[in-house]
This record gives sequence, structure tokens and C-alpha cells, in this order.
Amino acid sequence: MRTRQRKRLQTIFDWSIIQRNDFLRLVGWNQNLMEVARMRVFALVLALITIVAEMEGQVTKQPFGKTPDGTAVDIYTLKSSAIEAHIMTYGGIIQSLKVPDKNGKVDDVVLGFDTLDGYTGGAKPNPAYFGALIGRYANRIGGAKFTLDGQTYHTPVNDGPNTLHGGIQGFDKKVWKAKVIPHGIELTLVSPDGDQGFPGKLTAVVRYTLVGKELKIDYSAATDKDTVVNLTNHSYFNLAGQGNGDILQNLVKINASHYTPVDDNLIPTGELAKVEGTPFDFRKATAVGARINDNNDQLKKGHGYDHNWVLDNGGKFAEAAEVYEPTSGRVLTVSTDQPGVQFYTGNFLDGTLTGKGGKVYPHRGALCLETQHFPDSPNHPKFPSAELKPGQKYHEVTIFRFSTR
Repeated sequence: MRTRQRKRLQTIFDWSIIQRNDFLRLVGWNQNLMEVARMRVFALVLALITIVAEMEGQVTKQPFGKTPDGTAVDIYTLKSSAIEAHIMTYGGIIQSLKVPDKNGKVDDVVLGFDTLDGYTGGAKPNPAYFGALIGRYANRIGGAKFTLDGQTYHTPVNDGPNTLHGGIQGFDKKVWKAKVIPHGIELTLVSPDGDQGFPGKLTAVVRYTLVGKELKIDYSAATDKDTVVNLTNHSYFNLAGQGNGDILQNLVKINASHYTPVDDNLIPTGELAKVEGTPFDFRKATAVGARINDNNDQLKKGHGYDHNWVLDNGGKFAEAAEVYEPTSGRVLTVSTDQPGVQFYTGNFLDGTLTGKGGKVYPHRGALCLETQHFPDSPNHPKFPSAELKPGQKYHEVTIFRFSTR
């Protein structure tokens, strides 16, 4: 793709020299023909703009192997002028995200594996959910059940007594259908009625687009029966570069005045607690490690931060959080119209997972900012509703923007 574009650019520039020479001859020969030369120059400019636009929104595809059942998986490369993202059809996973630092040095800032087998192999494939699209219901459902329209639905138990991230075979373990769209790809997955215990045939569509320094994730879904839905992306970020130490010195800001405390099984109690005066107050940029080991009951239950923050955006698209990594100067800004964000500090990473380039992922070696509806919302009528009915459209947007300072 790039070679073909370079050849086209060279052809255009060669042509431009001819046009310039023609223009000079025309001026010398006949002033009345200057309009012809002007139109040729205008055509040249349009052609150059077209080539630059194509290079800015470049999308390519390559095979990435097959799942254990033989299903082919592709990986798409999205390139802008500043960032490069690799996204798989398996799990809709962001496998790589290459971002420059303050000196222009490019590093991959998300955790993951070099091969498809890293995500699909072993007794428990991708146990940390690296980079994956999560559904049908992201985060936890308490007791692995919920009631909707007077009927109780049972979902798989895969996290203590709870359902986590959609069940044993959630959206993160499905192969999505993909097509190229301007600046990105559109992924589609049809989840049948009863899939992992959830009611209704759900059609989920997720668009990843990369423009400039922004990776946008546009989620939508429709159902043929009353159901619940909560989609998110589970990327693990280390802005110093994947596998390069822990994130305890990262400065984090979360635009939230409240959070949802949890019980011993990490299920929300239903309370919306104020962050003021607690280790959960990130309204001003604070180092992750500043209070993570405080003698605090909630921190002990989560083994660190693994909680949902109630965003102050009032359901409108706004900045939710910011992360600053001081050694690289990289800044990640997360904006969304979702009501909550799960801030997770890699508490269960323990050095047993070896990722890309042979890097070992240490305890608290990355952080997640999962924009979402609240955990266990189907069992908490006072939480923002996660119900979706036929004729309605689920639609949420999250943007990851990268910069430096």
C-alpha cells in the first residue's frame, strides 16, 4: 500500500515539473493561456490532497492464525500520522498500540501477546482479558443471576460466585466479522438468544477509527427481546511501554465525585459514596501509588484499585480521566458518554504472564480505564439502567487521545 502511494506521489511530482515548465512557456508565449496552466496546478493540488488523505487513514489486513476450532483470524493495522493500532477479529482485541513519547520515540503502550495462541491457548485463554471487547455484560453480575421482566436469568459462574465479563464464552472469545471503513474497521457480532444465559438475539457493532492522535471506539447494539447489555474495551495501558515496570508513579485524574463501594465479592453494595477524604479521590492528578497501600477496607477488598467511579458527566460526552507518565511524557486522555469507568491497577498481574517481545508483566504493570455502565446494574434499580428493548439502540462512544508534555 505504502509503496504504491509513494509511486503515485513520485508520478504527481514528476508531472508537476512538467506543468511548471509548461506554465513558464505559456506565460512567455501567450498570456491568454494562463488559465489553462492555473487549472493544471489546481488539479495537481487536488491529487496531492487525495494521496495525503489516503495515507492518513491507512488500513491494511493480514491473517493472524486460526482459533483451536479452525476459525481464521485476521489482524488489521490502522495508521494515522501519529499512531499505529493493530486490532484482531478475535475478541476485537487491541493487540498493539504504538505511540510516540515526548522525544518522538515510539513504544507499544498496551499489554498483550505476539501470537494468536497467546490469546487462545492454555487452560484459560487470555485470563487477563488483554485488549478485548467485553460483552454481553462487562464487569460483574452478582450471584451470576439477574431478574428482568419478572423472570430470573442465570449466567455462568466464572468469578467466585459471580459472572465476570459476559461469562465463560463472552464476546472477548468470539471471532467478529470485520469490514474496512474510513480511518478504521467495523466489527459485527451476533449473539443468539440464550447466549451465556442472556435473553434476546443481540447484534453488536463496534467501530474502531484512528484519526490523528485519537482512537475512537463507537459501540452500538440492537436486540429482538428485552435484555441487558454493557460493552467496553479492556486494554491494559503502560505509557512507559508495555512490560516497562509498574504504573505506580503514573499521575491519574478521574472526573468523579463518587464511586461504588463493593462487598467481599467485589459486587457494588448499591451505595454511591463520596470520594472526598478517601484514597479514591482522583479529582486532582495523583500518583497511583500514593495511597494504594493505605489501610482502607475497600482497597483491601480490591487488592488495590478495582472499582467503578461514577462520572460527573451527567450522561454527556466529556473527559472522564487522564493519565500522565512522567518519564516518557505520554498523556492518555479518556473521554466518554458512559456513566462510569472501572479503574483497575493490574492487581492480579503477578509476573507469571510473558507478553510481547518476551516481556514479563509484573504486579501492577499496567492500568485499565474501562468506560461502562456500573457493575451489577441489572440487580440495582437505582443505578443507570443497562436494559435494552426491541426498537431501542444501545450506543456509547469512548475516545482514547494521546499527547505529550
